[in-house]
Amino acid sequence: MHKAIVVPSPGGPEILRYEDVDLPVPGPNEILVKVAAAGVNFIDTYQRSGVYPMKYPFIPGSEAAGTVVQAGLDVASFRDGDRVATAEGGGAYAEYMLLDAAKALPVPHGVSSEVAAALPLQGITAHYLCNSTYPVQSGETVLTHAGAGGVGLLLTQLLKAKGATVITTVSTDDKAELAAGAGADHVLRYDGFADRVRELTDGRGVDVVFDGVGKTTFDGSLSSLRPRGMMVLFGGASGQVPPFDIQRLNALGSLYLTRPTIRDYLLSAEERQWRARELFEMVEAGTLDVRIGATYPLADAAKAHEDLEGRKTTGKVLLVP
Repeated sequence: MHKAIVVPSPGGPEILRYEDVDLPVPGPNEILVKVAAAGVNFIDTYQRSGVYPMKYPFIPGSEAAGTVVQAGLDVASFRDGDRVATAEGGGAYAEYMLLDAAKALPVPHGVSSEVAAALPLQGITAHYLCNSTYPVQSGETVLTHAGAGGVGLLLTQLLKAKGATVITTVSTDDKAELAAGAGADHVLRYDGFADRVRELTDGRGVDVVFDGVGKTTFDGSLSSLRPRGMMVLFGGASGQVPPFDIQRLNALGSLYLTRPTIRDYLLSAEERQWRARELFEMVEAGTLDVRIGATYPLADAAKAHEDLEGRKTTGKVLLVP
């Protein structure tokens, strides 16, 4: 037996249960990982609440780092004692988790377990957004939202490394300071941000918007784009965007709209390793700072969800068994 967080049915953070569950046994192509830390992400709250349908009960969490304690019979790439991380696991809110060995990322010696747990999902998200969904070029101007959040802080750093001008939004003075520290050129408040974006771009608009906030920012994000600009909606921290009349894309300047998800940007081992390798190398080189904003004991997962959904956190939120 080991301790885990269990979601018995759809509901709010209070539904989360800290319970004893059976210790999983790895199949032929799986590894059993002793979890050092698990990442808390908005997708976990969508699954817990029922926004994303799940088979209940289940143990949440797709992101973690830890140590291999048992490898399946057909696993040749990892052995007991190896440090691994993942953004594609399941049941990470636990003392132990099973992981498909093909989706495990080797953790370099120079990266701590906490940073390794904090980086995969949000780091790979930031990486695919600016390298693949819309390959940002030097000299382009980009609007990102939630600039002090986990994705926002990493994305700003990746964008600045590409030579982009970054405009971002935050809700408080403390968050504004964090966003500016990550390299953002202009830090705005949410109220009236579209008008300010137009002013900052001399009326042109930005080349691309990366919007993980969703419902409350969506209209303003569209209004911030240049003709033929791209709207990238990758999350719904404020709620899901309601049904949308695509003729608005025509009226606002032949805009592009996409709703990406991480699984479609990790379609092969080569792609998975490319994204992880670049991120870990930047961390080791000191050119990418991974901010861990809050760490909670595993038993306090409900509080972690409350704070994340209440927009009370900055950077990465971790659970530690």
